[in-house]
Amino acid sequence: MVEREQVIDALKEVEDPELFLDIWFIGLIYRVEIKEDGLVEIDMTFTTPMCPAGPSLIEEVKTKVSEIDGVKEVDVQIVFEPPWEPSEDVKAMLGMI
Repeated sequence: MVEREQVIDALKEVEDPELFLDIWFIGLIYRVEIKEDGLVEIDMTFTTPMCPAGPSLIEEVKTKVSEIDGVKEVDVQIVFEPPWEPSEDVKAMLGMI
């Protein structure tokens, strides 16, 4: 069975092209659910609703997670509730505080 940590490690390999930080660290991933049949469901958001890198981020998430042994399908849902808000750690790294 696919482990949650494997999925998280794969998500950490996907970098936001504008912030140059991985999407797990910056908090773009809201939910990861692993089904017994090899389906991985992911709810994620973007830094802005009109993110120009959105389609490429989705494809990269699907590609990276699909590389895990046992993953048969990756379903990525884009959600905007709650809106993305950077954590204090992310704000500090970006010089926002």
